[in-house]
Amino acid sequence: MRSVRARAAIGATLVVAVALVAAGLAVLSVLRTNLIDQADLQAEVAAREVAGQLALDTAYADLDLDDEEDHPVQVTDEEGRVVFVSKGLRAISGTGSTGVSPVPSASAGATPSPGDDDDDDDDGGGSGRPERGEVSSDDPDFSDGTATVDGKQADYRFAAVEATTPAGLTLTVHAGAPLAAEQEAVNTVRGAMLTGLPLLLAVVAGVTWLVTRRALRPVEGIRREMAAITASEDLARRVPEPGSRDEIAALARTTNETLTVLEASVERQRRFVADASHELRSPIASLRTQLEVAEAHPELLDLPGAVADTVRLQVLAADLLLLARLDAGEKPGAARLEAGALVREEMSQRTGDRIPVTLEVAEDAAYEVNGSRGQLARVIGNLLDNAQRHAEDRITVEVAADGSGVRVEVRDDGAGVPEDERERIFERFVRLDDARSRDDGGAGLGLAIARDVAARHGGTLTVHRAPEGGAAFRFWLPRAA
Repeated sequence: MRSVRARAAIGATLVVAVALVAAGLAVLSVLRTNLIDQADLQAEVAAREVAGQLALDTAYADLDLDDEEDHPVQVTDEEGRVVFVSKGLRAISGTGSTGVSPVPSASAGATPSPGDDDDDDDDGGGSGRPERGEVSSDDPDFSDGTATVDGKQADYRFAAVEATTPAGLTLTVHAGAPLAAEQEAVNTVRGAMLTGLPLLLAVVAGVTWLVTRRALRPVEGIRREMAAITASEDLARRVPEPGSRDEIAALARTTNETLTVLEASVERQRRFVADASHELRSPIASLRTQLEVAEAHPELLDLPGAVADTVRLQVLAADLLLLARLDAGEKPGAARLEAGALVREEMSQRTGDRIPVTLEVAEDAAYEVNGSRGQLARVIGNLLDNAQRHAEDRITVEVAADGSGVRVEVRDDGAGVPEDERERIFERFVRLDDARSRDDGGAGLGLAIARDVAARHGGTLTVHRAPEGGAAFRFWLPRAA
């Protein structure tokens, strides 16, 4: 099932169904328990009433029974023999004895047993017979059963109460209370639930479907617009943003922000390809021209110029390759390096610089950083190349501690960088003095590469005005852990 609306409707319906079923079972259980408690009370009252009359030595035939149809009574003696049943009782179960015919020898008014004469003689002797028995005060035993009264069988709740007659005979009175009202009430409630549950679930499913449809309508608009953007490849388009402040509005805003970043990235990539093609075209065209001239007139071959163009192509290809690796998210190495030693090593390899470089670093200080030796050396080399192109007479490199990191600062005494151009110079293929940069072999990639490498090492690269009047490039890296 691929529809969110359908899944939401089915899920909500199932949750409500489970909740309603659980609540319905609980209600039925409580209702049944309360009704059974009422039946227990009625049965106990009826049983104790009969037990009280037996304790007063009332003859079985004289027992006063209220509503014998609703409260059938069965009395048994100590041996479980039935000594009395209420009028119209034809069958009974659940009392421990299914008999409904009193045993004659145990019935009231029956011929006394042989031992009764002696008792009478004793009475004549003045010992006297107890005038009152007793009814057990213990909680009665309850049981479920059936009884047939006047040909009608029904379910009953029976209470068993013991009574002792004045003659010392222990009798058990079973009195029943009908469960028809309880069953009818439970069945009525169950029927109402079974009837109303499907209707309620249908309402829940319909409401959930409509609410979800309304809630997801902006999502459908976002989907359609994204499909149109994909088909047209027009990244300038944006998805509609609903006026609400919910998660869908946040999704639309995030989608538009993503499209903005993607559009900028694609545009930057297009400019990069165009600029790279332009930069590559010039040295390739120059080299081709020199080779064609040399083919026709070998004596006119400008070998140094051809070598210079080849070197320029090699440097440009290396820069483009490094930028491609950086854009691909290549992680820098984690080697432990000493910044002062790295600067000294890079300076020692530069033999053709037109201006000597002064290094300022404490001899006994250790400025350790983590990173890729090749990439960090590339940053220092690019900053020195930039200073050599713009300095007049002096270039200074300072290595010092700066807060929680290490600062490598390259200063020159050239014209400096105008304040409004200090961020633009870090863009790719940007040259403030295009003619001189091209003659010197620069393609406008050195500072862009340097800042990308600094950022990927957790550092920064900024430009300021140097005390000498020129530019001061500050390369900051966090100290090694």
